[in-house]
Amino acid sequence: MAGETLGPRALNRALLARQMLLRRHRCTALEAIEHLVGLQAQAPNPPYIGLWSRLEGFEFGELAALVQERRALRTVLMRGTLHLVSARDAPAIRPLTQAVLGRVVRGRAVEGVDLEAVGEAARRFYEEEPRTDKELRAMLAEHWPDADVEMLVRVVRHRVPLVQVPPRGIWGASGVARHTTLETWLGRPVEDEPSVETLVLRYLGAFGPASAQDVRHWSGLTGLGEVLERLAPGLVTFTDDNGRTLYDLPDAPRPSAQVPAPVRYVPDFDNLLLSHADRARIITEEDRARVFTVNGIIRATVLVDGFVHGMWKVERSRRDATLRVELFRPVADADLKALVEEGERLLAAAHPDARTREVVTVGGD
Repeated sequence: MAGETLGPRALNRALLARQMLLRRHRCTALEAIEHLVGLQAQAPNPPYIGLWSRLEGFEFGELAALVQERRALRTVLMRGTLHLVSARDAPAIRPLTQAVLGRVVRGRAVEGVDLEAVGEAARRFYEEEPRTDKELRAMLAEHWPDADVEMLVRVVRHRVPLVQVPPRGIWGASGVARHTTLETWLGRPVEDEPSVETLVLRYLGAFGPASAQDVRHWSGLTGLGEVLERLAPGLVTFTDDNGRTLYDLPDAPRPSAQVPAPVRYVPDFDNLLLSHADRARIITEEDRARVFTVNGIIRATVLVDGFVHGMWKVERSRRDATLRVELFRPVADADLKALVEEGERLLAAAHPDARTREVVTVGGD
């Protein structure tokens, strides 16, 4: 039987503690990446901001070195999206998400095409050297001239584990995205028998307490109710305000709902906002409609008292950097002061070359 009821504020504090946002932590960037089961990395730069907001003394060069040294990498995993994960986690997680990815491309657009042959041809193509999407399209068009090339590109992306190689993913670097296979990049195959139970337990450690629907929303996997039932003897359970059963690790942090939460800058696409079916623990539905755009962009947000209170972005000119905060509602003077001070620190870390740095807040009236 489920235990006590946890309201949105109690769940908020638990989530912030697991996400390393209730206080900055002293650990390496690689340790943080593994604790968080990766960071959403649809764009190259947000993981740098995400780690800066979570770690004490984090320097952007630390993550850049991990990517260059192949100890961390960007690859398609949960929900069919790019994630920054450790070299140890990628071969274990990818096989679990493969079944989900394999269901994405179906229908008449690929009827009559040997998708296995497409995948194998693409794998060999990428193993020769890192390739761009333009080069992939040209190869596919040459071998399957009558097929829908864009659909074949989707087939490849979901059938072949690919890594986006540096300089893509390095803060301040630019250039077209190039990919190679995960096995080629790491020099070892994906795991033959990955454990879904281990993945679920790690999710709870980073995002719990959570329902089976929450775990599915994060991972895209099905059959998780049965997995949680098998794990239940070693878990504790709660209910939320809607009567849903929430599972959790017995020793995971669940701070008091009254514990103070510092202001935080959360980057675009952060898993903080994407990993629960019920997001009431971090953002209201009204605010979600502002942050989640119709074309799939998840805007960067600011947290005040633990909850989303606005959005932010950096505007760069050649020599100046302005961090513009759009507040959704009024905040206390002390919180506004903290937002400005934290924003100034963020600008100094992310844009040390800027001649001037300024934090501007608008809205909140």
